[in-house]
Amino acid sequence: MKKLLIANRGEIAIRIMRAARDYGVASFAIYSDADAASLHAELADEAYGLGSGRPADTYLNIDKIVDIAKRAGADAVHPGYGFLSERAEFARAVIDAGLIWVGPKPEVIMALGDKVKARRIAEKVGAPLVKGSAGPLASAAEAVAFAREAGLPLAIKAAFGGGGRGMKVAHTLEDVGPLFDSAVREAKEAFGRGECYAEQFLEKPRHIEAQVIADSHGHTVVLGTRDCSLQRRNQKLVEEAPAPFITEEQRDRIHAAAKAICVEAGYTNAGTVEFLLSQNGVISFLEVNTRLQVEHTVTEETTGIDIVIEQLRIADGLPLSVTETPACRGHAFEFRINAEDPGRGFLPTPGLITRFRPPAGPGVRLDSGVETGSEIPGLYDSMMAKLVVSGATRQEALIRARRALAEFTIEGVASVLPFHRAVLEEPAFTGENGFGVFTNWIETAFRGLEPAPRVNPVEGGLLRSFIEIDGKRHALGLPAALFTGLAAPAPSSVREATASEGSVTAPISGTLQQWLVADGAEVAEGDAVALIEAMKMETRILAPKSGKIIFKAESGTSVGVGMEIAVIA
Repeated sequence: MKKLLIANRGEIAIRIMRAARDYGVASFAIYSDADAASLHAELADEAYGLGSGRPADTYLNIDKIVDIAKRAGADAVHPGYGFLSERAEFARAVIDAGLIWVGPKPEVIMALGDKVKARRIAEKVGAPLVKGSAGPLASAAEAVAFAREAGLPLAIKAAFGGGGRGMKVAHTLEDVGPLFDSAVREAKEAFGRGECYAEQFLEKPRHIEAQVIADSHGHTVVLGTRDCSLQRRNQKLVEEAPAPFITEEQRDRIHAAAKAICVEAGYTNAGTVEFLLSQNGVISFLEVNTRLQVEHTVTEETTGIDIVIEQLRIADGLPLSVTETPACRGHAFEFRINAEDPGRGFLPTPGLITRFRPPAGPGVRLDSGVETGSEIPGLYDSMMAKLVVSGATRQEALIRARRALAEFTIEGVASVLPFHRAVLEEPAFTGENGFGVFTNWIETAFRGLEPAPRVNPVEGGLLRSFIEIDGKRHALGLPAALFTGLAAPAPSSVREATASEGSVTAPISGTLQQWLVADGAEVAEGDAVALIEAMKMETRILAPKSGKIIFKAESGTSVGVGMEIAVIA
């Protein structure tokens, strides 16, 4: 390959750019209008605009991206993670256009990306499994019927997704139908396909995964394990390598099962095989992510292997630089730095970053997609950066992590930094008496945090803008003072907050996706009345009191924090 299109955004786009430069390959970025002033577009050698609209119109638009690749003279495409990274039709479109696809073959993505088929492959090679539906479920009623047969709790999952998107856990039979519908909506938004299946959910499990890389010369190597148990809404917040507090027999079994699944599937490039580990030691295969993982960084720090460069080598037809599991060198943590308020149930907080001062020093790595002055759009994932801290031992890495998190300052938007600082003082996580964290520990056992104060960002400094010539981005920078008094009004679809007594208000900025009750209906205090979608997450809006609800906003409209969307009389 000579010129690589990075079909993604944010920190992962920048991470891939850096690997491409180290590998000696030119690369270029794509960006939506919402990302026009983004760091990944600015740092790229070249950048091309995708236009406006929701992700389906931009980063999920296969035809548009392939057309840009051809116009820009690319000969290879790296999808990063999320968006189109696990879409076999994208891989096929890239290959059909005569370009190199940096990932597994389309047919392998199809086989393993279909979670039901992946379960069958795992079963064939003898990997441990819990009971699951025979295929995608056709309706909420069918999901309820399966729940009656399999028992509760039940996990409902996107059949063609990953990363926790489109996954819901039902603990009561009454919840199965609504959660199935919610999972379908999320799956459609995140992956373009809404099929969902179900399987038994292990209570209080740990999330353990194995990083695999494989080339076209017959080498399949497991690089080690990671623990990703610390999650909220099935989305990981903290990951570490190697997975601590498991036996060597468990580690060996996970390594063997991960390798066997990938060999059976004919896997090439980088991928991750995920497992659940129950409180009583039961291991169950979960899924295969046919892409680069967000948390690949901790495996890099503990093996010394640049996984993205390995991906580029494999795509170029070269053999792996290692042919067996490398010796582990120390311990590493990754902290996802999300624009979310942990004191308000991890509500996403899009907005302007007025100060971004990251930590540094021994054992500290930062993969960031933002800086001071960056705007966090409400259309995409809430992750701003990843803080990776390593040490010779887990204890040394914990000490360094406390120091690094204490140094980290983010202003203008809420962040999960207070949560990360707090969790490093939790015995359940630090492990003095054993590891007590499980996948829904935050929701059920964490002591909680105070909400962050509301912040009104202040604009100033250099105003960055751009012009496009034949679709290619060219940067401009002008002092913001030149535009004093000329600020454009807010879009008409986003109205000012005008809360009144009995009002139902939006706790976040986003899209009023759906009303769950009828206009004029009688509702009880605590009833879920609406869904607001922001940063690829659904937030349920609850009635603050009992009474008759009168809508003040229509489904599909944009709402701001504190905006009145209904009144309960």
